[in-house]
Amino acid sequence: MKISSLLLFAAATAVACPGAGYRLYVGTYTPAGGASRGIYTLTFDPATGRFGESGLAAAAPNPSFLALRPDGGVLYAAEEDGGNGRVGGAVMALACDAATGRLRLLNRRAATGADTAHLAVDATGRLLVAASYTGGQVAAFPLQADGRLGERSAWIQHSGRTGPNTSRQASPHPHCVTFSPDNRFVYVCDLGLDRIFCYQVDPAAATLTPAAQASVAAAPGAGPRHSRFSADGRFLYVINELNGTIAAYGCNTATGALTPGPVVSTLPAGFTGANTCAEIQFHPNGRVVYGSNRGHDSLAVFGRDSVTGRLTPLGIAPCGGKHPRHFALSPDGAWLICANRDSDNLVALRIDAVTGLPAASGAVARVPQPVCVLFTAAD
Repeated sequence: MKISSLLLFAAATAVACPGAGYRLYVGTYTPAGGASRGIYTLTFDPATGRFGESGLAAAAPNPSFLALRPDGGVLYAAEEDGGNGRVGGAVMALACDAATGRLRLLNRRAATGADTAHLAVDATGRLLVAASYTGGQVAAFPLQADGRLGERSAWIQHSGRTGPNTSRQASPHPHCVTFSPDNRFVYVCDLGLDRIFCYQVDPAAATLTPAAQASVAAAPGAGPRHSRFSADGRFLYVINELNGTIAAYGCNTATGALTPGPVVSTLPAGFTGANTCAEIQFHPNGRVVYGSNRGHDSLAVFGRDSVTGRLTPLGIAPCGGKHPRHFALSPDGAWLICANRDSDNLVALRIDAVTGLPAASGAVARVPQPVCVLFTAAD
């Protein structure tokens, strides 16, 4: 990394002031006979890097992805598999108790698609969009004033030619929904079709309409999984699960159209083992991008040029466990919390203020099969 980039990162990080503390919500898998029972909560102190004791916030079957309403008062969970004889996936709305972290079920809506894997709430807090991985569907729900889910207002079935990986791409697999920073579009990564779809959104009507450029192709066999926008909306970054890469797409902020750009590997040169990528996140300063490797069990770190959008490898750090399915950065930019599913732990990694690289701090919390971690402010 160039010295100028290092100084820019350090300067941007220095202005972030640590908060009094954070509350974490953790989504898990809840297999029959397993230890997990649903969504867990615990506190994290950014001054000391210590976790509080974890506890069950709400019992729920396979709450594999979590999102908050913009005001933080309601948490939404993707019920990936209903369990207990239920078929397909669903979305749950849960009220947050700021003092205790406990969650109270407001309501639940079937997503009408198997394995609801991801969801997102728009900037106005009036619309939720969910992706059902196995069913191949994208669904929209209006959100009521108290945060409850209204009746499903849009339902889109993905179809088309699938990717070349016959074991993973035999059918459409929508895996992620990402709103553009201006809240005019939502983008859906489809792992099975090797495409990123774009829909215009109307939060007031809770509708989805294909954009003028309905989709753009990823590399054959890439398997687009999760995506993140730059704050200015000019670049969308997609982590590809199957080929171990991050692709940058230029975005026309007027039309929503994407233009494929540079692609970088998340793996070290010479690595030949089995690996699938999972999560992608920005540092709060927007100049560093992180992606997780499951198999190599690491976090790939890249510097980002805000003008060209190009990513430059900075290093690869151990994730502190096995199968880092998800991770999140603290709002102050000082910490990265990694959810390692197969080692049943959350690991706190301290972000170097100069390089942006994460390093082990020794802080570990035990949570059974964690697959999503979410920061909120502690009461």
